[in-house]
Amino acid sequence: MTDGGAGGAGGAVGAADAGARAGRFKQALIQVYTGDGKGKTTAALGLGLRACGHGYRVRMIQFMKGTSYTGEIDAVRRLGGGFEIFQFGRDCKYAERLAKGEFDCDGCGECFVIPGRPEPRDIVMAEQAYELARRTLEGAEADLVILDEIANAYFFGLISEERCAALAALRPQGVELVLTGRNMPPSLIDMADLVTEMKMIKHPFEKGIAARHGIEY
Repeated sequence: MTDGGAGGAGGAVGAADAGARAGRFKQALIQVYTGDGKGKTTAALGLGLRACGHGYRVRMIQFMKGTSYTGEIDAVRRLGGGFEIFQFGRDCKYAERLAKGEFDCDGCGECFVIPGRPEPRDIVMAEQAYELARRTLEGAEADLVILDEIANAYFFGLISEERCAALAALRPQGVELVLTGRNMPPSLIDMADLVTEMKMIKHPFEKGIAARHGIEY
């Protein structure tokens, strides 16, 4: 189960064998999905789905996200254990109703960190995400590791650029690493083998269209 509550201990969806010291990709690389356009996490999820389909172990660690109502949470449960999602962020009090499509996100912002003013719980959860990411990479506990929104954790002052780079440097042989989020630290871009910048040209938010069930979450 995911856990994005105020305590932020984090949780897992699915199960993967741990203890391996190297991943199984013959030519593992570092990928970065950044930019102000929509689709960074979506692209990472698609990559995870593809890898899972081929029998690779996938682990996504989400910084600053506890949105347990998102469709991918239930989707990975149905994949039989090869794809895990761990969340470390604030959840929504309407999560159950949002998941069922009974309530539309009203943009209240309670699940977001205020720039420059993170609360202690936000810092704690970021540290928990970082520690899990460290253990995952050091132990090669997944073949594909996705550090979702790590760039936001950096931008909001929850993790330093130096620590982000040190974390990426832990990537063992055979493990593909994907880093997402706008405002990606320059050092991570330098370390990456693939960098994709998603540019916003149009967005439905500009027309007052809020996040939609089954599309944005």
